[in-house]
Amino acid sequence: MTSRRPDSFDGLGYRGREDPSYGGGYSGRSFNNASNADLQQWVTTPPDIPGSRNLHFDERTPQSETGPAPPGSDDPQAAAPPSEQLNRFAGFGIGLASLFTENVLAHPCIVFRRQCQVNYHARNYHLSPFTAVSVMYNFTKSQGPKALWKGMGSTFVVQGVTLGTEGIISECTPLPRELSHKWNPKQVVGHLVLKGLTYVVAMPFYSASLIETVQSEIIRDNPGILDCVKEGVGRVMGLGVPHSKRLLPLWALVLPTALHGILHYIVSSTVQKLVLALLRRRRPSPPSSPPSPSKNDGAASGQADAVQSMLDAYFPELMASFCGSLCADVLLYPVETVLHRLHIQGTRTIIDNTDLGFEVVPINTQYESLRECVNTIGREEGTLGFYKGFGAVLVQYSLHAAVLQITKMIYSALLQNA
Repeated sequence: MTSRRPDSFDGLGYRGREDPSYGGGYSGRSFNNASNADLQQWVTTPPDIPGSRNLHFDERTPQSETGPAPPGSDDPQAAAPPSEQLNRFAGFGIGLASLFTENVLAHPCIVFRRQCQVNYHARNYHLSPFTAVSVMYNFTKSQGPKALWKGMGSTFVVQGVTLGTEGIISECTPLPRELSHKWNPKQVVGHLVLKGLTYVVAMPFYSASLIETVQSEIIRDNPGILDCVKEGVGRVMGLGVPHSKRLLPLWALVLPTALHGILHYIVSSTVQKLVLALLRRRRPSPPSSPPSPSKNDGAASGQADAVQSMLDAYFPELMASFCGSLCADVLLYPVETVLHRLHIQGTRTIIDNTDLGFEVVPINTQYESLRECVNTIGREEGTLGFYKGFGAVLVQYSLHAAVLQITKMIYSALLQNA
């Protein structure tokens, strides 16, 4: 339910405040018909750019600062970096690769791990990624590739409902959507209340999406993308597909759903900020007095700086988000197992047999509350019963890490050869 997109990530492009080209291309602004030589004293840049200044009457810009190059100048610093457009394309490609990995490539692992979590009949807990991959292959062999990509459209619907609800609530209430650097306890509490309300509103649609991802492909029809919305509204209104008497009311699921979402957000955000601060602290600082290069050396040095700037801009954010999501999923995996069993109970759902991958089994649990669900799992399935399907998490984040590293290697090679 939580969005894993980094807070300060912009996939279309990034130019840090350390970039010498940032703000260096502003042209002169004239107030009369004076000559070009007289216009140099009226050159201004936005005041929020480091090193900029507001000029007053009879005040001139120091000659050491870089100004607009005159026509015919061969100064390589006057023109914009030749790899600027390539950096924009690189940022878009890196962000697209990360989103593709989180929402498409990792979806089979999410489907299998949810099926293992709700299958209390299973004898094989799939704590190892090797057994998980074997059974996932059996699903694909017997039911086709659609067996592992079912319910992917509904997951996008849940993400859209979550983002839309968060935006609407933040606009209609004083609850802050983002925390500033000078935050106080009141703002933190309001921000967490906003997150909790968002998870509660999206809860019926999340429950419908969960059913679509675990329902066996053998016995279900081809659902539409908006069926998740219809089922969620029907769950709230008590309409739609008939359910058994074991179906828990939504008010009984509000607390565990909001608790899981808030805890996941706190853990992932905390780890993300810590990892990002560590990566930025370990970033090597530029030399204090570099030698003056020639034109060719300056072009090569600018190209190398552009490559390093791109890597330093994007990958710390992606790696911090990756570490935050991994730690949150690992720490809260038992809570997620209990939550999924409570959501799926009484919905007459039939899932695939996760022991073999060739049969189907019904879900007919009879948990009365959250406490009873926890006690029953611990008594009948043991402590490891809370970690059923954990091998799929290892496969999911191994794929994610591999895609990030491969993307980094590809773009480093492309930028260095550009």
